[in-house]
Amino acid sequence: MAQARPSSWQEKLRGHCQQLGYRPPVWNEVSDRRGGRTAWSSVVTVQGEPIPARYWYDGQYVENAREDAAEVALQRLGATNGPLSPEQRLYGGLSPGGSET
Repeated sequence: MAQARPSSWQEKLRGHCQQLGYRPPVWNEVSDRRGGRTAWSSVVTVQGEPIPARYWYDGQYVENAREDAAEVALQRLGATNGPLSPEQRLYGGLSPGGSET
């Protein structure tokens, strides 16, 4: 039996904002030239508050920066319980049994 793909952090943040009656979150990518390369990150704005991602990424992984910013925003909004384990991050906040954490 095929298991449904877990929701992305971005989808979870959009849903949480909708539940709270907030405007939809808005993501902006930011870059920083570092030596011969450019590092990318993301800032999500929720109700006028900019919330940056924790990490910087290579350009091909900018979607990870958006996911990171969404996860941080959900933590700030109290929708998740602090930093997640590597397994929870990998599977989008699902516990090994398949239920939301």
